[in-house]
Amino acid sequence: MTFYTQTELEVFEFKYLGENVKVSKFASIYNAKNIEIGDNSRIDDFCVLSAGEGGICIGRYVHIAVYTSLMGAGKIIMEDYTGLSSKCAVYSSNDDYSGKFMTNPTVPSKYTNVNHAPVTIKKHSLVGAGSIILPGVTIDECVAVGALSVVNKSLESGFIYAGRPTKKITQRSNHIFELEQLFENEN
Repeated sequence: MTFYTQTELEVFEFKYLGENVKVSKFASIYNAKNIEIGDNSRIDDFCVLSAGEGGICIGRYVHIAVYTSLMGAGKIIMEDYTGLSSKCAVYSSNDDYSGKFMTNPTVPSKYTNVNHAPVTIKKHSLVGAGSIILPGVTIDECVAVGALSVVNKSLESGFIYAGRPTKKITQRSNHIFELEQLFENEN
C-alpha cells in the first residue's frame, strides 16, 4: 500500500490531523475540512470518506480497511481503537424510499426527503467485512459486529452481534480494557 506522507496530508487541510496517520493514495477524501483523524490511524486503499455538515471524527489507533465508505450529512464518530473491516459502509444520511419523494443527489432537495442522523462507533468496537451501518446508530463500547451484518439500531456494550438485522449472539470479553491500560502505560 502506498500512503501519503504527513506533508502531503497537510495539503488536504483536514479539520484535525494527528501524528503518524496513514492514508492510502488510493483513498477518496471529500470535504476534508470537516474530517478529523487522530494519531496512529490508518485508512486503506479505495476507501471513501465523504464528510457532510456533521463531519467525520476518527479517533486514535483506528483502522478503516479497503473498499470501506463513510458518508452522509450527519456526524460520524469512530472512537479510539475501533475498526471497520473491508467493504463496510457507514451512512449518516438516507433517502426516503416510500415513493412519496424522489431520491438521489442529482434531484433538487425540494423533491426529496433525506434523513440525517449521527452514527457513533465507541471505543474498542469493530465491524466485520461487508457490514452496513445506518443513520442514527450507536455501537457502544466493546462490541463486535459479525461480517455481512446490517446495523439498523443501536447496540449494547460488551456483546457480539451478527445478522440482517443484527441480533445479540453472545457476550464479549472486556479484557481489552486491561490490554489498553498496559499499552497506554508503555507509550
